[in-house]
Amino acid sequence: MSAMSPTKRAGATETPNIDLDEFGYEEREFALLLRFGEDRTKKLIHKIDWRLMPALSVLYLVSYMDRTNIGNARLLGLERDLNLSPSQFNMALTIFFIPYSLFEVPSNIMLKLLRPSVWISLIMVLWGLTTMCTGWVENYSGLLVARFFLGVAEAGLFPGANYITTTWYKRDELQFRMSIFYCAASLAGSFSGLLAYGIGFMDGIMGYSGWKWVFILEGILTVVVAAISYFVLCDTPSDVSWLTEEERRFVILRLQFDGHTGSEGNMEGSFKLAYLRQAFTDSKVYIEAQAQLLTVPIYVWACILCLVNGYSADHFLLRSPHLLWAFTSILVGTAIALCVSPIDKPGVQLFAMFLMAGGLFANTPTFCAWLANNLQGEWKRACGMALQFTIGNLFGGLVGSNIFLAREKPYYGTAYKFEISMWCAGIVTVLLQAYLLDRANKKKAAAIARAEEEGRDLYDKYKDAGDKSPYFKYTM
Repeated sequence: MSAMSPTKRAGATETPNIDLDEFGYEEREFALLLRFGEDRTKKLIHKIDWRLMPALSVLYLVSYMDRTNIGNARLLGLERDLNLSPSQFNMALTIFFIPYSLFEVPSNIMLKLLRPSVWISLIMVLWGLTTMCTGWVENYSGLLVARFFLGVAEAGLFPGANYITTTWYKRDELQFRMSIFYCAASLAGSFSGLLAYGIGFMDGIMGYSGWKWVFILEGILTVVVAAISYFVLCDTPSDVSWLTEEERRFVILRLQFDGHTGSEGNMEGSFKLAYLRQAFTDSKVYIEAQAQLLTVPIYVWACILCLVNGYSADHFLLRSPHLLWAFTSILVGTAIALCVSPIDKPGVQLFAMFLMAGGLFANTPTFCAWLANNLQGEWKRACGMALQFTIGNLFGGLVGSNIFLAREKPYYGTAYKFEISMWCAGIVTVLLQAYLLDRANKKKAAAIARAEEEGRDLYDKYKDAGDKSPYFKYTM
């Protein structure tokens, strides 16, 4: 019988003395954790980074590009050629988010049941073909059908990519990695604008308008990337061939010791409805050519800020302060956009866009990492993270697509006022969540202290309690 008391850095999960044999750990496995050392661990993490991050970044770049290229197509004449009214174009935006939101949880369940490389490649082929077909639509009805099925196919990529990172990285390593591939969205904004600018010159080739070529060529690109992703996308640590047996075991063990106490934290396991119920009931789940070229510096700035914010949040293992500054930046930018005329002072409006984009791109991976840090158990985390995106996309997508009223162009007073109220609500919500988690941590610490004074060991009682265990410390 042997015990362990690994010392964690401030803010990480504290692990009590436990019987290694009782939980399926052998002394040689614990010795493996100690033997690896800091330098060897860093080299292994960098090895994983270079295998995982480029693939996820490219996938999300393609996903975001295919989702938002309708805006580029609009500038190239889509509305004119299909005789769309402003309300019809807004509906084409809105209908995407209905299946996109509703299929996120089922998609993450499928990703868990199948290998990530199989499921992600499959849905990529489907949305690539759908994007290509959008280039051949001839009327409003066809556009709605294409956008609907694009939402169905794309639903699984973002929650799936976020979940995949949790199967490879510890809690204090997550947000920077999530920020890396989320930055692909900002790069997609720049790349898509530049690509659309170039494709626009193909207007008239083979009788197709420039906007049709945007969909056709970007759809072909997606299918090609999907085929490649099947071979390069990493599954779980236990499945890959580019790690040695010792490295595979080390990666799995360090995740299990990183706050994943009890059997539910195992890398493997079958799906149970209880995990889905836990995810749904956990309160922590409940966040023209010139115009195209002008978006490039904004997205580049957002990319830089997203990475800096992610690195800082992981370094200090603090999520709420990094969310608060992001919300504040968005709030100030939106207030400026509301109060300053884009016609009289376009430079000030552009500055407001920098503030808004920087905060928006920084806060999304922070939310993702915060929830991932505080949900214990593979199935609960997979379902919970997907549910978070479902709620956010269902509300944000449906509302956001319809508050920028064409009659208010270019001032959009209704949209900016509504957004300001949402940013204020976001700040209040973050403060409240941080308070509740801090109070929960204090209660857990008090329970452990009382048990130690009374000579009781709480570990056996709570070994399968997941994040409800007093030994699981919530990330702030």
